[in-house]
Amino acid sequence: MPINNSLARAQVAVALSGGMDSAMAAALLRDQGLKVVGVHLRLAAGGPSREHLEALAQGLGIPWLEMDLRADFSRQVLEYFAGEYSRGRTPNPCVRCNAAIKFGRLWYLLHEAGVPYLATGHYARLEPGEDGALELRRGRDRAKDQSYFLQRLPRELLPHLLFPLGEMTKQEVRGRYQDLGLPRAEDYRESQELCFIPKGSYQEFLLELKGSLGEPGELVDCRGRVLGHHRGLEHYTVGQRRGLRVPAAAPYYVVEIRPESNQVVLGYKNELFSSGLRATEVNWLIEPPVGELTALAVIRYRHPGVTARLYLDNPGEGRVIFETPQTAVAPGQAVAFYQEDRLLGGGWIEERVK
Repeated sequence: MPINNSLARAQVAVALSGGMDSAMAAALLRDQGLKVVGVHLRLAAGGPSREHLEALAQGLGIPWLEMDLRADFSRQVLEYFAGEYSRGRTPNPCVRCNAAIKFGRLWYLLHEAGVPYLATGHYARLEPGEDGALELRRGRDRAKDQSYFLQRLPRELLPHLLFPLGEMTKQEVRGRYQDLGLPRAEDYRESQELCFIPKGSYQEFLLELKGSLGEPGELVDCRGRVLGHHRGLEHYTVGQRRGLRVPAAAPYYVVEIRPESNQVVLGYKNELFSSGLRATEVNWLIEPPVGELTALAVIRYRHPGVTARLYLDNPGEGRVIFETPQTAVAPGQAVAFYQEDRLLGGGWIEERVK
């Protein structure tokens, strides 16, 4: 990528989404006297207009540019998203995107251009640990904490990151944003569940992306009894209750998805519990531990976490045994490990341990 003049002069690049949080992060860094440049990533259809981004940058008094990373996003995130559903797994595209695109490809391009720091509007904190190395911690506003989505960042990147909103609450950010007189953040939906699906269902998106969905198959109970037929594996995820279309005295839930036999296993709520999981491709933000480790395991975003014992076959994989059984452990999802508010790392859930 040719080096943009604004990048060449910048001390910090802010990933500018077009929403309130990233704009506030840019304003805070600007007010500290830093030379800030806004960088908007064009990843998929939809998103803010150039007019909105231009007005935002003008209001902030900073230069900005757009990077077209749609090809990278399609290859690294969309293909992964579709592939996981085809295999009966529940993907986490936000965790994947942060590692591969926002803090992966973007940081590579910024580093090539000589920009020393990357900032985002994530609610997370960086603090030195006892050994002086930076540690990634939960945002002070626990209701908005987004550290879970940062579990796969490379440890060596931490000294180059800034999270200006880490000590703030969302209410404080909203109040200060209003004082800035910037374009209304409501003009752009910053907090969409999936940024690349601005409207419609994810199944409709997958159909458009792939041209077809999986074949119908059997709905079975945990003992193998056929209860009915499903519409294709992409329509189901572990823990799902709605749309199963199987009459029963008590509600059924999706307990397991078996791509090898094209079956969706249904069970009652008590059959949804797991005693643990097997994690693979574990990424550590601390010195990689060996052997055993006790930590809080967070098995999906907004999950409160459960104390667990990690039995590591090697630093990259192992078993995670919960102190108390947990519901809806979904293969394909990301599991994060914490000690107090310190994020240790995270991995992909390969399978549940019954």
